[in-house]
Amino acid sequence: MRRFVPILLLLAAVIVAPILLRTSSDLATAGQAQDRLVIITPHNETIRSEFGEAFARYWREKKGRSIYVDWRIPGGTSDIARVLNSSFDAADAIKSPGIGIDLFFGGGEPDFKLQAEKGRFAELEVFSKQPEWFKEEVIPAKFTGENYYDAHRMWVGTCLSQMGICYNVDSVKRLGLMPPRRWDDLGDPAYAGYLALADPTKSGSVGRSFEMMIQEQMQQVIREKGDSPASREEGWQRGLNLLQRMAANARYFTDSASKVPHDVAQGDAAAGTCIDFYGRSYEEKFSRNGRKSRLLWSAPLGGTSMSVDPIAVFRGAPNMEIAQEFVTFCLSREGQLLWNLRVGQPGGPRETSPRRLPVRRDLYGTDTLPMFSDPDALPYERSGSFEYNRELTGPAFKALAQIFRAMCIDPHEEMKHAWLEMREHTGPAVKIEETPAGKVFFDTSHVSYDRLMNGIVPLLGKRDPLATLREMSAISETFRQNYQKAAALAEKGGRP
Repeated sequence: MRRFVPILLLLAAVIVAPILLRTSSDLATAGQAQDRLVIITPHNETIRSEFGEAFARYWREKKGRSIYVDWRIPGGTSDIARVLNSSFDAADAIKSPGIGIDLFFGGGEPDFKLQAEKGRFAELEVFSKQPEWFKEEVIPAKFTGENYYDAHRMWVGTCLSQMGICYNVDSVKRLGLMPPRRWDDLGDPAYAGYLALADPTKSGSVGRSFEMMIQEQMQQVIREKGDSPASREEGWQRGLNLLQRMAANARYFTDSASKVPHDVAQGDAAAGTCIDFYGRSYEEKFSRNGRKSRLLWSAPLGGTSMSVDPIAVFRGAPNMEIAQEFVTFCLSREGQLLWNLRVGQPGGPRETSPRRLPVRRDLYGTDTLPMFSDPDALPYERSGSFEYNRELTGPAFKALAQIFRAMCIDPHEEMKHAWLEMREHTGPAVKIEETPAGKVFFDTSHVSYDRLMNGIVPLLGKRDPLATLREMSAISETFRQNYQKAAALAEKGGRP
């Protein structure tokens, strides 16, 4: 029996240690709480934990009551959209005012705009109760072409987001490349097999980054040649070609956007695209104890806007008063500072900083910046020259993700093979795009801008999955044949 004592003591330590070491919580359990709040969100564990705890303290101090925050996490925004569609369809069928969920917290403006248009949100009370918060010097209505709150007061941004490039310093140097500074840099054939990308049909933030890349190309042509159907078409084709180059360099297309900076940091990929807070978090993780981080994140020069992660209250919310108060808390000074204060600062996070940037511009002052995790970010001063133009691609946001999948993900093996063959058989003084194989590879004429806006976008609006599948399958097959033909031409040195 004595020989089992050390083993039993070790097992007891494993069980008891987490209980003894965990910090005290202001959140009540489901069975003990006097109040409850149900939130559906794509936010990570850090944000859920820090905001749940902070709001529980706020609620206890204001109302003297305990609360249980019930987080619903079905996945990314695309998964949440499917859950909401089925839930509201069921609720409408039985004439129920709501779906048993109070809040939608986190995601992108396109997701919230779509839900608002379907009449699924309740008007936010914070606009009438705190009108001083919605002045230009606090929360502007619009910035870098992005809406920061809904004109009908159905949703409001809580923090800022910016897509950018993360790269591994050592890997980029080993490939003989300069650090990537623009989206175009990621299309360099030297990155073949070393680029990490995420699937835009699974992540709204990734879809938005691809939209920015296309807009950058379209706006450049419009500046050079004026705004006309021909200019828009040329810019659109340039944008698709950039996505093709990047996709051809990709090692994979992950369903999880957070996997990209992880793999780049580990050296499994040299570079990738990711949202700012993922990049900053990993940069901080690998720069502790005075070390220089091997992963760096930067916003592409002139190629990305500053958007918001919104929050909204669902119509028929079972806990309407609490839900409205949660929105107010998120926009208050206390809630806003929680996004970026360092751990240990008064009012800061308990365990981990979310590393997000507050939407309130009045908080970027000398009294608060020294306490920030990212005091040099200054989003309202260093946003760059890019201005998002919703008219150009906004209505096609969902369609862009579907086209990317048909163009790059489904025929990826054929695409990679053609790309490598063209790279191998093209001399250093010749651009791949100018070779016979390259002209076939980059032929996107069957997905014109006119077809996008007047054919594909209306088709997706009909919500006919079979018709959409047939359309995308046809587009994908055309690209697959182009890539196969391009590979054959490259192998023959361009001879038919």
